Amino acid sequence: MFRRSIYKTPAQLRGMIEPGLITAEALRAVRELVAPGVSTAELDAAASRVITARGAESNFMLVRGYRHTTCISVNEEVVHGIPGERVLQPGDIVSIDAGAQLRGWNGDSAITVVVPDADRPELVAEREELSRVTEGSMWAGIAAMARGSHIGEIGAAVEDFVVASGHGYGILRDYVGHGIGRKMHEAPSVFNYRTPDPGPRIQPGLVLAIEPMIVAGSEETFVEDDDWTVSTVDGSAGSHWEHSVAVHDGGIWVLTAPDGGAAGLAPFGIRPTAID
Repeated sequence: MFRRSIYKTPAQLRGMIEPGLITAEALRAVRELVAPGVSTAELDAAASRVITARGAESNFMLVRGYRHTTCISVNEEVVHGIPGERVLQPGDIVSIDAGAQLRGWNGDSAITVVVPDADRPELVAEREELSRVTEGSMWAGIAAMARGSHIGEIGAAVEDFVVASGHGYGILRDYVGHGIGRKMHEAPSVFNYRTPDPGPRIQPGLVLAIEPMIVAGSEETFVEDDDWTVSTVDGSAGSHWEHSVAVHDGGIWVLTAPDGGAAGLAPFGIRPTAID
């Protein structure tokens, strides 16, 4: 049986640059609109406008049975939330996941935003800290991808960062990162926690979507009746951050960050190198 290699050629890596940047632009447009009174459908429409204006298509809409450009998850919803009539409220924590496909290559990224609430600064601070730790654990994983020899080191770095925060946050076990390329979801799986299997070797041509999903309480989740939305059983808030990242002959490059990951990797002493 034919099996596609998980490693891309230099030409294939170059083909992934533009869909990554389109994905980043779509999420930037959505982030600017997050505010009380805005519906998740409006956010989804903003992402759609950016992706189609750039001549790309939403790879989420290519998933069988899914008809939206983004997944938008609010509060106890961690991932795979469906955009619709829900209106954002002050203090909400909102995770937005989006992806673009262009000329057969894919980008995939996610951000978390906390809606301001002047009446509940403690709640906002708690949720911003959850988002900060989740984003930081993603960058720790990307740094491990830059320095490590095997994919298993990424999950160990994510877990170590979350544990070191001292908050006792839960790490979702049933939902993981993945390879990305011709399809949005490809082999290998990228765990967000330490496993005994070192996994495939990190070498030029590897492209991964690193995406920790962290919750303020128990990691136990269930799928809502819509058959998509993943929510925490205990009702605790969740956060989701994701970047598509490539290893190439010159180093590492975050495809879904306009600066290639320079700002996020700087605290780890790593300088990304653009793909030629």
